[in-house]
Amino acid sequence: MNIYVANLSQKVQDDDLKEIFEEYGEVTSCKVIKDRFTGDSRGFGFVEMPNESEGTQAIDELDGAELDGKYLKVNKAKPRAPRENYSGGGGGGGGRRY
Repeated sequence: MNIYVANLSQKVQDDDLKEIFEEYGEVTSCKVIKDRFTGDSRGFGFVEMPNESEGTQAIDELDGAELDGKYLKVNKAKPRAPRENYSGGGGGGGGRRY
């Protein structure tokens, strides 16, 4: 189960998330999303838990929990929408008619 965790403080790191979620079961991965230019946390992350019931329990118990003075928003992650491929050239403007 892929879990979305929002409203993270700037101090929270991958290992912090893993430690919190491991209280509910096995965690296969944790990732706090960072800005690609500044390296600062964007305030959200993802946790992967292979056991559905453990993931559901973690969501139920951690949604609204306080961490570093902020209240977490935790829910099942939605599938990522496919990105458009913009590598091709832009649309032409067409010829002018006089």
